[in-house]
Amino acid sequence: MFKKILVTGGAGFIGSAVVRHLINENHSVANLDLLTYAGNTDSLASVENSSRYQFFKTDIGDGPALDQIFMTFRPDAVMHLAAESHVDRSIDGPADFIRTNIVGTYTLLEAARRYWSALAPDAKNRFRFHHVSTDEVYGDLDGPDSLFTETTPYAPSSPYSASKASSDHLVRAWQRTYGLPVLVTNCSNNYGPYHFPEKLIPHVILNAIHGRPLPVYGDGLQVRDWLFVEDHARALCEVLCRGAVGETYNIGGHNEKTNIEVVETLCALLEELAPDKPAGVERYRDLITFVKDRPGHDLRYAIDAGKIARELGWQPHETFESGIRKTVEWYLQNKTWWQRVLNGQYRPERLGQNA
Repeated sequence: MFKKILVTGGAGFIGSAVVRHLINENHSVANLDLLTYAGNTDSLASVENSSRYQFFKTDIGDGPALDQIFMTFRPDAVMHLAAESHVDRSIDGPADFIRTNIVGTYTLLEAARRYWSALAPDAKNRFRFHHVSTDEVYGDLDGPDSLFTETTPYAPSSPYSASKASSDHLVRAWQRTYGLPVLVTNCSNNYGPYHFPEKLIPHVILNAIHGRPLPVYGDGLQVRDWLFVEDHARALCEVLCRGAVGETYNIGGHNEKTNIEVVETLCALLEELAPDKPAGVERYRDLITFVKDRPGHDLRYAIDAGKIARELGWQPHETFESGIRKTVEWYLQNKTWWQRVLNGQYRPERLGQNA
């Protein structure tokens, strides 16, 4: 059991789910987040007053600030989730992805190594550095039956996935070269409450209830494996607490869906849950609009999550049907949260259309 955990990117979508889970499981958490466009402390309202929660508005690229936080908080473990993560933004402006995902990870690794090296032997043996990554580092799958495993060669397609692949390699090198005790996880597409509205599922929900077009790349047949974010948070904590040092664990939801299936499912749920449509909209699905595909768009991602099931006993609790219903209900019931997001610097016109 890790008593004190430093979480980077804990105001983001997945990070905030992890922080909420850790606090609810009686861990103490220091949340380090720069609060760039997708960071949102509203997502932490349920835990922000806990005596076991601290927040530091800090850049993971600021080495001296990291050193100070390590020495002040004295964590037993690090869960590194801070990252630029939107593929379309990486195509439009890759520099931020290089700066945060590669240079930032290097800077964090060095701060963690300095701290870890000075620990007493018992604390040094207990310490863990858990790096949270994506299945996009593996590139595109061949055929309908193949799956990403922990040994699938890396073949990233976008500046985003290339930057995450680079950070994965850095983390593993810091273990092999310096002995830093690391864990790596690669996950499939997450969805659920508190998701930033530029991503596919929340974007479709909010566009639909406002009567706006529902843009779908190309023919919409790109396949993704969908993982409910709270299931992912549980999995990450299982890996941190019980995973073997130096190992990689793939985390998937066992829910392969094409993008058009996802959009059509959302439209059907909204017909049921939000029957009072905007003026001029007869059916939500009539808003579906096919648009030009984005450059280098991978056709299919799918995770083999057998290792984490066999070794750690983790399985997702939510099916796609149960998780997507919970997600739609949450957005319909939490208008204040997403209105505050949309009323800030972000606007619902996206750089691209699909996550």
